[in-house]
Amino acid sequence: MRNTLDSAQLNAAVENVHRAGMHGLFAEVRDGDKTWRGAAGVADVDTRRPVTADMRHRVGSITKTFTAAAVLQQVESGRIGLDTPIGRYLPKLVPGERGDAITVRMLINHTSGLAEYLPYAYPSLKAFPVLADTGPQSMDDNRLTRFHPTELIEMGVAAPAVGAPGGTPGVYSNTNYLLLGELLEQVTGTTAERYITRNVIERAGLDDTELPADPYVNGPHSLMYEAWFGMIDPPRDYSVYDMSWVGPAGSLISTVADLNRFFGMLLAGEIVSRSSLEQMQRTVPVVSQEGKVIDYGLGLHPMEAPGQVTFWGHGGTVWGAGALSMASADGKRQMSVAVNLQRWNRLDSAGKPQPHPIDEALAALHRVAMYG
Repeated sequence: MRNTLDSAQLNAAVENVHRAGMHGLFAEVRDGDKTWRGAAGVADVDTRRPVTADMRHRVGSITKTFTAAAVLQQVESGRIGLDTPIGRYLPKLVPGERGDAITVRMLINHTSGLAEYLPYAYPSLKAFPVLADTGPQSMDDNRLTRFHPTELIEMGVAAPAVGAPGGTPGVYSNTNYLLLGELLEQVTGTTAERYITRNVIERAGLDDTELPADPYVNGPHSLMYEAWFGMIDPPRDYSVYDMSWVGPAGSLISTVADLNRFFGMLLAGEIVSRSSLEQMQRTVPVVSQEGKVIDYGLGLHPMEAPGQVTFWGHGGTVWGAGALSMASADGKRQMSVAVNLQRWNRLDSAGKPQPHPIDEALAALHRVAMYG
């Protein structure tokens, strides 16, 4: 890894993603005390307002790292046992044998076997993961729907199990993290959002990061365009959206600078203890929502190129918005990237997402940002 930030190379890589078809993207890369920020494209396809690197953005499942860190703080205080069955804490939500078999750790690393609730909450996604038989209608229907986490959890718990508790590969499921939100509330006596805000977001000094209580992104931000595999054409803006459908699993709003600050502090042992960080970096195989088997720890996963330094972090997508944040294990080299278009790949005749120039351009940007 070259200990340098090549601004020209990074600017060109960001511009290439925009040229490949991404409406707008912005990024921050850090190397020790050096920082590069850049942006390319538009925040609004109608007005052509440009994106800027300081914009606030919905960062999806990067929220899971914040929630996992909050749970591990409570493990450190002795209020939560990592290998304690969830049924001891939330017997009504995960009753009977499953409550006795599924541990807190299994929720954090997605080996609980609990199904994803989303296809049950969103009727037009019922056929997921068979993408060709899904549609975007319920995304529009639920723009301002206020879900209660327990109703979503009940859908996931009632659905057929996707594996045995503790079995591998695990299956990525937002149901796990909504349960962790309820667990935090049970042991802290305050809402998960309030606890995470006080003890993770504010502790890390993240001034532009929040778990929103309303459907709006406050401050400078981009519109967020969802294509749903070509079924929404042209892509539609979903930046105004009630995020209770995903809560402590994916509702976070942040900036690329705040994300880099957070992951740098996390990997330095400043959010949770070093021993908790070691637990977070113990991985198991998990099937991602894209159907790929990845290594997944406790709200963290590694990303590496052959023969290169391993980076730790998380990615996330919600309707119209996506982000990825990764940091080297020593926290010195960091990359956070945000994009304002999602599911740009159209489906082929077999119903599989087709390769798109954006994929290759983003991969090239990640390589330049991470390894110089």
